[in-house]
Amino acid sequence: MTQVIMQVGFYGHIRQYHNIQSEIDANIRRVLESGEYVQGPMLKQFEQELAAFHGMAHAAGTGNGTDAIWLALMAMGIGAGDEVITHPNTFFATAEAIWIAGATAVFVDCDPRTKCIDPQKIEAAITSKTKAIIPVHLYGQCADMPAIRKTADAHRLRVIEDNAQAIDAAGDGFRIGQLSDATSVSFIAQKNLGTFGDGGALLTNDANIDARVRKLRNHGSNQRNVHSFGFNSRLDDLHAGVLSAKLKHIHAWNDQRIKWAATYTEGLKGATHVALPHVRPGYRHVFHLYVIETKNTAHRDPLLDFLVKNGIDAKTHYSIPIHKQDGYPWGKGARTVGAMPNAERNAASCISLPMYPELTTAEVDYVVAKVLEWDKGAR
Repeated sequence: MTQVIMQVGFYGHIRQYHNIQSEIDANIRRVLESGEYVQGPMLKQFEQELAAFHGMAHAAGTGNGTDAIWLALMAMGIGAGDEVITHPNTFFATAEAIWIAGATAVFVDCDPRTKCIDPQKIEAAITSKTKAIIPVHLYGQCADMPAIRKTADAHRLRVIEDNAQAIDAAGDGFRIGQLSDATSVSFIAQKNLGTFGDGGALLTNDANIDARVRKLRNHGSNQRNVHSFGFNSRLDDLHAGVLSAKLKHIHAWNDQRIKWAATYTEGLKGATHVALPHVRPGYRHVFHLYVIETKNTAHRDPLLDFLVKNGIDAKTHYSIPIHKQDGYPWGKGARTVGAMPNAERNAASCISLPMYPELTTAEVDYVVAKVLEWDKGAR
């Protein structure tokens, strides 16, 4: 009997567009007919909506999430000679933003369960040059912000949350943005809230940071023909229109991600060779990614190959930690504090299963069945 191979894609943004096409098209048409495509009324509307959604005072659209981080650093006066603490098992852009700002990235290990930065490792990395901490809300779950904020306050450090992966997530008794000086978000297509291309924003309750970022993103200008040092990093109104339409649905979409994650976890709980995601009690994990780990790192690639051969577009996030990348600037540009066993194990054992609201029950069940099929035969 011929085995039927189901094709399960990793991204659902085309299905998502079809589901709310009329809303998105209406906003795009509105922008096109307005004749204002850069820093126009649609961007202003979306910035207000985004700030309100987060319960924050200000939101400034940027060209992408990477820009949001380094513009925040520059707005805070952090640059050459300064150090910024983060962790290495995340996308390269987090450290890249620190380097673009001219500062030194200092890496500490991650928590072995959540994979977010380990707050207990931060203290040992602080020097007289340390100016900020950038925790990454990895895979859709908040880092331990109360502990991070406590350490930051003790040493008078800034905190910038890298929230590229966890919009609408929350901690136990706190919201994203509540315990930091600024929060970056990314709107690239595959994010929980994604546009049709690149995009980002910087959220803050500090009016001075917001004003500086707005000026920096626009060639150093907040008045026509008057410029100072700056860049070109603006979220255009077409993207803002797409995001404005989608923002109304993000909470429900994330609820569906949480339901699919629960289905995965229930179906895979009996697997022998695979570890499942840890959700901190009281936290809202919005599962930008559903990441499993093979208990034996030698099993990761065979499992990944097995899934792909069976039509499942599984991926790795992130299979090379930043401090192991060829482009890692050892020396003045970056350094590590202590060993990174948790980050390195995460990189060597991680597999992201398809995760998006538009998945079907049949697709999720198929993925579960194939993981269990591999698990049963693994040696």
